[in-house]
Amino acid sequence: MQISRLRHIVLFFLLASVATCLAQDNDKILNRQYADMKRIHYGFSVGMNFQDLNISNNGLITEDGESWFADIPSHSPGFCVNVMADLRLHQHLNLRVAPGMYFGNKVVQFRNALGDPEALEPSHYRQSQNVKATYIVLPIDLKISALRYHNLRPYANVGVMPIYDVGKERSEQLKLANFDAMLTVGLGCDFYLPFFKLCPEVKFCFGLRNLLEKNRPDLQDNPEMMRFTESVSKVQNNMVVLTFYFE
Repeated sequence: MQISRLRHIVLFFLLASVATCLAQDNDKILNRQYADMKRIHYGFSVGMNFQDLNISNNGLITEDGESWFADIPSHSPGFCVNVMADLRLHQHLNLRVAPGMYFGNKVVQFRNALGDPEALEPSHYRQSQNVKATYIVLPIDLKISALRYHNLRPYANVGVMPIYDVGKERSEQLKLANFDAMLTVGLGCDFYLPFFKLCPEVKFCFGLRNLLEKNRPDLQDNPEMMRFTESVSKVQNNMVVLTFYFE
């Protein structure tokens, strides 16, 4: 994820929260006073996800004298939608399950460090792979909330998120496993409106598995494609998710 873009997302989220706090400082009307006393409640969310891959290159030099390196130089926002069930464990603790679907895209750029940028055949210097993802996700979070202040209540959460990519398998440069599990940590704030709670949340997700499939029988007769898999040692998921819960 580009650092500048990530900073803008987090800064916008923090400024919106601070502005709302200041705006409601003198608000004497408490909306939905008993909303947090329910044992179980439900909701849904919509938002954006920014998908990334942490790629470890091994610097392999092929028999043709090429040394390929992979990276993701830029990112595009994807879309996500979830349903949510929340179980109240304590005044400050809730267990939240929010199954849903994430749609996104990543473009992996391959560059031959020993190649000639002016070569007549550009594929010997630079190539790319479009990695589309359609994830079924099952976030399980422990939500830790502060005391309510007028019509807002900040919170943090930690959890795990199994994900499964239901996209079709393709014979491309890098083949990634469909299943992963991610550790998640997030920040958010409950805004109590007259008829529902609006809860903006930013979450950082870190993949635990090496997704790279090194066994590629589909490329046994295609060394021109196999060299990319051989040049990479590890691929892990990373993701930033900005969501708006309606409860």
